[in-house]
Amino acid sequence: RQSLDPTVQYKMNHQRRGVALIFNHEHFFWHLRLPDRRGTLADRNNLKRSLTDLGFEVRHFDDLKAEDVRQKIYEASKDDHSNADCFVCVFLSHGENDHVYAYDTHIKIETITDMFRGDKCQSLVGKPKIFIIQACRGDKHDDPVIAQDSIDGSDESVVNETEVDAAGVYTLPAGADFIMCYSVAQGYFSHRETINGSWYIQDLCEALRKHGSSLEFTELLTVVNRKVSHRKVDMCRDINAIGKKQIPCFASMLTKKLYFHPKSK
Repeated sequence: RQSLDPTVQYKMNHQRRGVALIFNHEHFFWHLRLPDRRGTLADRNNLKRSLTDLGFEVRHFDDLKAEDVRQKIYEASKDDHSNADCFVCVFLSHGENDHVYAYDTHIKIETITDMFRGDKCQSLVGKPKIFIIQACRGDKHDDPVIAQDSIDGSDESVVNETEVDAAGVYTLPAGADFIMCYSVAQGYFSHRETINGSWYIQDLCEALRKHGSSLEFTELLTVVNRKVSHRKVDMCRDINAIGKKQIPCFASMLTKKLYFHPKSK
């Protein structure tokens, strides 16, 4: 038997880093009865900056309907990725079980990942396919216990509150060379600050800025797990949210080490 080299890395010196899609969902069709996701624009902008710094060509979309989300993902899967290192897809939304929400209805996560499997997307075969999912249940926590200091009596208080939701999405694997990065593991809670964005995306972007070009990616995600798990809620309308912990989770089907070595200009 040939012995495997444990240090082998993905080839990351293609002409370009690759495409990163960000699907950002703040508002939802009223029929879904899902609350707005205040703070998600901070996440979108933060990710856009961090991914651009790593050399990605970032395309972001806000509040698309499910059909349009599917179309954008389908188009990306049909792109020619042969001169790219890898592919990233980010979903910022509400989610439950095996699906995430677009503006008007939900989409199965598998529907999204399936389009990038080997038989459907030849030019990404053997390359890392990174999916980042910041999604949790949109259950309303309506227990306004902590009074807010309104500024000059205006009803938009500029206090950075934390909104807390239960984990909603099953943390499922996808296929060879995929890595699924979830903001929260089953049974825990996802936290989003109304001004600064979600804990997970804040800490992920900070880790990417500090260690993105030096740390192996699964090691970087482990750092993010640690950072998020040490956070606690300060300011929240729901008294029950105080003390609820968050622990992110990643399911790696990567077959080599993944480093985002700086691209030579």
